[in-house]
This record gives sequence, structure tokens and C-alpha cells, in this order.
Amino acid sequence: MPPPKLYRQHLHSFSTKRLIHAVSVDVPDLLSAPNLDAFTVTPPISGWPSRLTPRRLVRMITGQQNVDLALQMFDYAGKYHKGFSHTPETYSAMIERLARAREFDAMESLFRKMQPDGVRCGELAFIIAIRNYGFANRPLPAVRCFLRMPAFGVGRSVRSFNTLLNAMVQTKRFDLAHFLYKNACKLGIIPNVFSCNILIKALCKMNDVTAALKVMEEMPQQGFVPNPVTYTTVLGALCASGDLWKAREIFNEIRSKGWVLDAISYTVLIDGYCRNGRLIDGVKLMDDMEENGVRPNDVTYSVVIEALCMEEKSGEALNLLNDMLERRFLPSSSLCCKVIDLLCHKGKVDEASALWKRLLKKNCTPDNAISSTLIYWLCKHGKHREAKKLFDEFERGSIPNIVTYNALISGMCENGELQEAGRLWDDMIDKGCPPNVHTYNTLIGGFCKSGRADEGIKLLEEMIEKECAPNRFTFAVLLDGFLGKGMEERITDVLMATLSRGILLDIDSWRVFVTKVVDGSEDWRHTLDGIVRL
Repeated sequence: MPPPKLYRQHLHSFSTKRLIHAVSVDVPDLLSAPNLDAFTVTPPISGWPSRLTPRRLVRMITGQQNVDLALQMFDYAGKYHKGFSHTPETYSAMIERLARAREFDAMESLFRKMQPDGVRCGELAFIIAIRNYGFANRPLPAVRCFLRMPAFGVGRSVRSFNTLLNAMVQTKRFDLAHFLYKNACKLGIIPNVFSCNILIKALCKMNDVTAALKVMEEMPQQGFVPNPVTYTTVLGALCASGDLWKAREIFNEIRSKGWVLDAISYTVLIDGYCRNGRLIDGVKLMDDMEENGVRPNDVTYSVVIEALCMEEKSGEALNLLNDMLERRFLPSSSLCCKVIDLLCHKGKVDEASALWKRLLKKNCTPDNAISSTLIYWLCKHGKHREAKKLFDEFERGSIPNIVTYNALISGMCENGELQEAGRLWDDMIDKGCPPNVHTYNTLIGGFCKSGRADEGIKLLEEMIEKECAPNRFTFAVLLDGFLGKGMEERITDVLMATLSRGILLDIDSWRVFVTKVVDGSEDWRHTLDGIVRL
């Protein structure tokens, strides 16, 4: 961090004679106390309070967005505000600002100033520093900060120790976390259940699940009762390694000991079953948790519904999603899209439409992703009127984005309703949603399929003028509109419209030209010769 800016100095008004005398004396005389009274230092901010308390300075420091200015305020208060002395609270506030801003050099400088200032900060300042060293991926400075606490007259407790362990896990120094835990007694620390949980997490990250299990089994001997965080960490590691048999054994053992299992613990094992292709076991465990008085949460539902979609069990997925809505859980957009996609893929478009309406009734407004997915499938199944009706209903409460517009425009073009597609095109532009390359390709394709390839070329020219670069799909739909219809000579017009405007074709686009011309044109040598001359 650069050194703080020097504050401007103002001279009190005094006579010319005094000024001449001041510059003629030696420097030591100039710096004597009587002469210093002639100088004042301007506060770093306007409206500096005449009466300053430590609590007020803390508020000023925490409320100042510019960390450099906050440090200037801290320095000014300690050096120049009459009658003010820093306290542990003001130091802690400034240390936290610097730590969060990753200004660690300035933070360490502040630590060094505490002892000369006669300030003894509490443990909190060091916890803040250690935590932020962890966030910044600096494990060794975090360890040094913890070890030097006694030099500042601050005792180390299990709270700062656990903060250090967490920092080691965050920085992926799992070996250091394990080493520190084993030497906790030498550091004067008695670990608690949270220390054990952090160690178990570190061991699981090291893929040493056996050691993690041993720590969990020995916890009661140390007077600690494992909690749901403990089980969830171990179960998650076993499921990730594919050892579902051991995970279930541990799960049953935990339950037999009367230790409390929560929805997260159940969900971890359910997710393990589903990810390893054991959907039936996952569903059974979900039923089992309800029987044991543990209500599934939104994550539990999402895990099982996604697995049902993967197995293409559309009816079960829909039933579970409806159950989720009845319990007032809000499914994610991606989850709804998967269920709608599966239902439509299975030909159950009406059930998908009913789900869309049910989402509205349950105050779970379908977003653009959900709506565009259903619109796509409605158009694909020839239900273009229903697709337009759904679009209009969606538009009453939301703002369609380019994906939703593209889905409906594509459906209209497929159905030959170019006039309606054109109206949608104008509507999206009027509402500040410019078309993208997919929109252009869709409408160009619609013109070409209806025998209006000239309109397609005009749209290509407009596309380039709007700085929307065509791609290989653009040229593919245009060429399909020319080849075999006696319009092969227009191929060179497409190239001219592109190249003359400074657009360079990539290798994929050239490949489209060559392969389609050779495969689709009887006089392909003449056409290719025209392309080469260009």
C-alpha cells in the first residue's frame, strides 16, 4: 500500500517581521513548540467533528468506502485530534477494513503500532486478520499471526484456533490443519466439537476418509457429541468416493446411537444413491426420512426430481414437483425446465402447460427459460396458437428476453407464419431487445423455405450492417434456398454481400459453401469457379 498522502498545512496569519525572523533561524529553533503553534493540519475529510469519541471514529471508519481515506482518518485522529486516544475498538475496526481490502502490509504496520501506543487489542482483531488471510489464500501469514498473539499480550483461545483451522482448509493446506490439531495442547488449546468437524473436513478433502471416521468415532471419548455437520461431512466424502455401502452403514450406526440426523444428512446420502444409479434406494430413503419425522427440504426434492428426469420417469417427476409446490418450496428454473422438457419429450405437452399455469398460481412465476422451453415444444407439436397465447400471458407479467422471442419466432417460421414472425420481430426491437444471429438465421430460413430467398439476402445485408456477424448456419439456410431451385447463380450474390462489407468467412463457413455446392448443384464446377474468382 502506498504511504498516506501528506495533508496540506495552513499558516495562521502573522506579521511580515515574524515571517522573516522564522526563515532566518536554525531548523531546530523553527521546530520548537512556540513555532509549531503557528501550524495546523487539515482533517482528511470535511465536516470533521470537534468532539470525537472512539465509538464515533469506528462508525466513521466502517462507513468510509475508500480504505485509504479511512486510514488517513485513523492516523489523523490519533496524531492531531486534541484529547483523542485510540482504543482496542478503533484498532480492530481499522484492521478489519484493511484486512477485507487485502491491504495486509498496512494492516501489519498497524499491528506494530499498537504496542508503542500502549493499546492491547483483544482476540477479535487477530481472528479478523487470520480469517482474511485465509480468504486471500495466504496460509503461512495466517499461522504467523496466530503464533505471535501472546507477544501482544493476547491469549489464544479455541475460537482463534478454529479460525486458523478453517483458514488452512480454505487454502487447501489440509496437512497443516491436521498438524495444528495434533499439536493443539502444546499451543495451550483444548479443541471442541467445531475443531473436530474442521479436522474431519480436512481429512475428507485429503481423501483420508478412514482417518476422518476414526476421529468421529473417538469424539465421544473426548467428551464431544458428533452433530449433523459431522455426519454430513463424512457421508458426503463416502458418497463422493462411491462407497455407498459404508455410507449406509455409518448412517444406520448414527441412527442406532440416537444421534440426531437432519434433512441435510439424509439428502447427502439420497444424492449419493441417485448419482450412482440407485434411484430406488434414494426414493426409499426419502420416504424413510418422512416416517422418522424429518421433512425433506427443497434440495432433497431437487435431487430426486433430477434423478427421475435422468431416468425419464416423467410422471413421478411431475408428481414430486407438484408435492414440492404444495409444501411451498420454490423449485429452481433449471429444475422446472428439465421436468417440462421431459414431459414434452414424452408427448405430454398438455401436462407441461398445466404445470406452467400451476407455477403461476403458486406464486412461482415462470421465467424466460421455463417459458421459452414450453413455447419451443408447443410449436414443435404444432400447437402454435397455444404457444402464442402462452407468450402473451407471459408478457403481461414479465419481460420476454431474446431466448423467448427466438423460440416463438422459430415456431412461426416453421409453420410458415412469416407475417406473425415479422410482427414479433418488430415487437422485440420496439422493446429494446435487438435480434441476435439465431433470430436472423431463423427468419432467413423462413424466407428461404417459402421461396423468398431474395428477402433472405436482404436480411443478410441488414444483419451485417447491424454488426451481427453471420455464421455457417446463416450460409447453410441461404444455400438450401438456392440449390435445386434454379437459383444457383445467387450463391455468388451471398458471397459478394458478405465479402464486400469486410466480413471474412471462417473455415466452417467455407466448408458449407464447398460441400453444399458440390452435393447440390449439377453445374457445381461453374459455381465453384465463380466462388474462387471472388
